[in-house]
Amino acid sequence: MNPQDMVGHLTPQLWAQANRHLVRKALAEFAHERLLNPQALSDGSWQVLADDSRTAYTFTARRFGLDHWQLDAASITRRRDDVELPVDAIEFVLDLRASLELDEQTLPVYLEEINATLAARALALSRPAPTAAELAVADFQTIETGMSEGHPCFVANGGRIGFDVVEQRRHAPESGVPVRLIWVAARRDRSTFTSAVDLDYDTLMRGELSQALRDRFAGTLAVVGLTLDDVRLIPVHPWQWWNRLSVTFAGEIARQDLICLGEGEDSYLAQQSIRTFFNISEPTRHYVKTALSVVNMGFVRGLSAEYMRVTPAINDWLSELFAGDDTLRANGVGLLRERAAIGYHHRQYEAGSPKGSIYRKMLAALWRESPAATLAPGERTATMASLLHVDRDGRSLVGALIAGSGQEGPSWLRSYLDAYLVPLLHCFYAYDLVFMPHGENIILVLDERGIVRRVLLKDLAEEVVVMSNDTPLPADAERIRAEVPEQLRALSLFTDVFDCFFRFLVPILVSEDLVSEEEFWAVVADCVLDYQKSTPALADRFARYDLFVDRFALSCLNRLQLRNSKQMVDLTDPAGSLRLVGELTNPLACHARAALPAR
Repeated sequence: MNPQDMVGHLTPQLWAQANRHLVRKALAEFAHERLLNPQALSDGSWQVLADDSRTAYTFTARRFGLDHWQLDAASITRRRDDVELPVDAIEFVLDLRASLELDEQTLPVYLEEINATLAARALALSRPAPTAAELAVADFQTIETGMSEGHPCFVANGGRIGFDVVEQRRHAPESGVPVRLIWVAARRDRSTFTSAVDLDYDTLMRGELSQALRDRFAGTLAVVGLTLDDVRLIPVHPWQWWNRLSVTFAGEIARQDLICLGEGEDSYLAQQSIRTFFNISEPTRHYVKTALSVVNMGFVRGLSAEYMRVTPAINDWLSELFAGDDTLRANGVGLLRERAAIGYHHRQYEAGSPKGSIYRKMLAALWRESPAATLAPGERTATMASLLHVDRDGRSLVGALIAGSGQEGPSWLRSYLDAYLVPLLHCFYAYDLVFMPHGENIILVLDERGIVRRVLLKDLAEEVVVMSNDTPLPADAERIRAEVPEQLRALSLFTDVFDCFFRFLVPILVSEDLVSEEEFWAVVADCVLDYQKSTPALADRFARYDLFVDRFALSCLNRLQLRNSKQMVDLTDPAGSLRLVGELTNPLACHARAALPAR
C-alpha cells in the first residue's frame, strides 16, 4: 500500500473543516457543562476568553432549554490581540487547559484523543456520503455505517488510540469495510464459557460456524495433538490478534494453551460501539462482541473474562422479567439478549495485576442476538443514533423519516416516545431498573412508512443497574445492583434521556419546523402522564421520583473524560463517579403539572 494514499484525507481543507466542526462542539458542550462561561456581546454574538485573557473565541449561537448551545460553526473566530488565528481544536484545548481543569498527566492523552478524533472526521469527510433522505430508506447496516458523529455529548469521541491509519480505514465503523474475525482455540482449563439457560456451547458453535469450518479447525488442532473437545473456540478482533495476542500472549501460544486457527468464513461489519460486529453473511446469526485494547472515549475497550462470566445469567433474568410484565409485553419492547460469553484466563497476568486491570481484559467475547431474527414482515431497523444524524447539506434523517411517514411531527414524535420512553419509565418506576439508553444502545423498529413501532434494547449486562435492595435478583445477577442515593436515582432519566439525547433532538426538529421546542416537551409530558395514568398502582413512586420537578442536577460527562481519559467511570460504583455541577431547568416542569394523578 502507498503510504501517501493512506494520508490522502489529511488535506488543509478537510483538516480545517474537521477542526471547525470539533471546536463548535467543544464550545457548545463545555459551555453546557459550565467549564466555559460565554459572555454576550453587544452585536448579539458570544465570546469566550482563553486562559491568557488575550485570546478570544467569538461565535453566534441559539440557546435552547437544558442550557443547550446551537452554534453556527462558520461564525467561529479566534483572535489574539486583534490578530485572527486559525480555528484549531488542539490550540483550543491548550488555550483553555486551566478552564478545562486538565492536569499535566491527562492533557497529552486528551490531546492525542482530540487529534485522533479530527483524523477520523477528516477521513469521513473525504468519502462520499449518502443524503439523509437516502439513509431514511436504507437498510440497517447502511444506516449504521453512515453515522459519523459519535456520542453527541463527548468532544473527544473518536479517538481509537491504538489504530494506525490503515487500521482506521479497515476497522472504523464508518469505514464500512467487511472483516473476517480470527478464531483461536483455548484449552478448556484456561477458559470459561457460560450461556443462557436455553443454549449450550456445542449448539452455539453449530449455529455460528459451518461444518466445513469446524472440520478445518479440527484439522489444525490435530496437528498439535488436540481435538475440538479439548478446547473452546474464541472469536478475536483482527487488530487484537496482530497487536496484542500475538505478542502479549506469546507464551500461551508457545505452550499451545492458545492455538490460532485463522480467519472464519463469515464477513462482519463493525458497529458504532467499535468492538461489536454484525454478521452480514448470515444476518440472523449473533452479533459478536470482542475484546479490543484501544482507548476510545474514556475507556480501554477490553472485555474481562471474570466480568463476562455472569453476563448470560443477567440476560436470562432480564428476559424473564420482561416476559412476565404486562406493561412491557404490551409495549412490544424487546431485548437483544447476550446469550453466551467466553473468556481466557491468563494465569500470569491474573496473578500479577489487580481486578479491573487492562491485562485481564485482552481475550474474551460474547454473542448477542441479532435484530434480524426478531423482525416481522414489513419491519426494518435503524440505530437510534440516526435520529441525530444531519447530512452534509444540513438535512436530518429524522426529518426525512417524518416526511416519508405521512404524519405531522408531533404525531411521529409521540409514536417514537411510546416505543422508547415508556419502557424506560416502567423499568425505573416498577423495578428500580435503569439502562444506558443512548443512541447506539437502542435499535428502532420501523414500519414501512418509517414510523417507530417498538425498540430493541442492547448492551444489557454491562450497562444496566438495579438501584435498590427491594428488587430481588438471582445470585449470578447481583453484580448489577448498585447503591445509588435516593436523590440521584431519577438522574438516570433526566441525564441519559433528557440531557444526553432529547437535548440534541429538539434543535434538529425545531430547525426543520417539524415541532416547536414547547411542542416537543408537551408531547414528552403527555407521554409521561399517559403512562402514569395507565399504572395507578405506582402513584407513590411517581410522587417520590417526580419527573415534573422544577430543576435537576447537571451531570457532566466531559468532565469525567477530562479527569481520566482512560477510565472515566468506576463500573463498581457508577453513582460515585458522577460529576455534578449545578442544576438544569426541567423543561417538563411547566407542562401539565395540574393533570398529574392524585397522590
